[in-house]
Amino acid sequence: MKTAVLNLAIAASFVAGAAAQPHHHGHHHHKKNSPAEKREVETTYLPATVTQYMLGSEEVSAEEAKAGLDKGLYIVVGETTPTFTPPPPPAPTSTSSKEDAVFIQKITSSSSSAAPTSTYSAAPASSSSADVSGGATGVDAEFPSGKVKCEVFPEKYGAVPLNYLGLGGWSGLQFTPSYKVGDMSISYIETGVKGMAKKTGFYSYACPEGYVKSQWPKAQGATLQSVGGLLCNDDGYLELTRPEFKTLCEPGIGGVSIKNSMQKNVAVCRTDYPGSESMTIPVDSQPGTTRALANIASADYYHWDGKPTTLQYYINQPGVSIEDGCVWDCATDHDECGNWAPTILGVGKAADGNTYISLFPNVPTSSAKPKMNINITGDVSIQCYFQNGKYAVGDSGCTTTIPSGGHAVIEFSSA
Repeated sequence: MKTAVLNLAIAASFVAGAAAQPHHHGHHHHKKNSPAEKREVETTYLPATVTQYMLGSEEVSAEEAKAGLDKGLYIVVGETTPTFTPPPPPAPTSTSSKEDAVFIQKITSSSSSAAPTSTYSAAPASSSSADVSGGATGVDAEFPSGKVKCEVFPEKYGAVPLNYLGLGGWSGLQFTPSYKVGDMSISYIETGVKGMAKKTGFYSYACPEGYVKSQWPKAQGATLQSVGGLLCNDDGYLELTRPEFKTLCEPGIGGVSIKNSMQKNVAVCRTDYPGSESMTIPVDSQPGTTRALANIASADYYHWDGKPTTLQYYINQPGVSIEDGCVWDCATDHDECGNWAPTILGVGKAADGNTYISLFPNVPTSSAKPKMNINITGDVSIQCYFQNGKYAVGDSGCTTTIPSGGHAVIEFSSA
């Protein structure tokens, strides 16, 4: 599929106002937190957002942006920092302004492909010592930069293959034929799709439960697209893009888990960020299980445009498999899963030591509502949930925090 890349920037400004509620920036993918602009307020309010959509240098209406995405005229290929990081809920005296950006492609030609039939295979979180010569390896094994061919998925170094995507196990592919090591930015990025021949560029990957990938280049998209993964070089070998980090995956900071109290699974899908930013990183929450959810210290992880970022998870309707839900375009129920999943969870530890957990509707992309209850419990600062068809605080969702060393459980239960 050949495309001409255009940028749709979505700026969400969080301000305090009467009866204000946290409002999710309209996104198909979100990201990029910008420097906080503070102002004093007399009364404590939760932040609301004002959303602005930019296509290239031109502003477009929310209706036009949504219509273009829904009709397939645009494809989101990148996000920037997930949702927002509002001030702590208890009696703030100022509020923060954040900006988010979303990157789309305008389709000039397209092709269809059969629905994937392969299944997700999880790599174990446990590992053994590295052995570059080919012995037992795992998530703690050092990756031999420049010695593994691009067609070999590095599963034995801890990466988790996502075979259902049809990308050779990779979570996303970004082909960059004009990029050279040392470049300050990348002007041309082609997003790889199923069936496309592998080329020089960046190959992104999933990590075991509770882990996040450690590799992305200093050079990012010239128009602020995020780029992530290993580099497939001109000689056909995979190179580390952050050579100071020798392993492919790094453990998150913990503190957040998901619990499923229903009789159906829930596909929870993290965006591949930095990278293609499609919601392809799966956590399959099976009935009766509790799973770790990756969490990061934002200041120590990927920065977009010099600003810290967080993690975002798309939460599908009960009963949707990860093969159907952890993809961009869901074949099972297009309007209620994948990119159109009804709700999104944002997670990240801020510089103040608190982990912020946001639950908000996926608007304006989707008008669907979760067909279950979602409740965040534990060492939380305020109640945050979706119950009986409504979010806590207001229609735009809610944000709660846990302190350093605290723990939160996101529980799915029948409505």
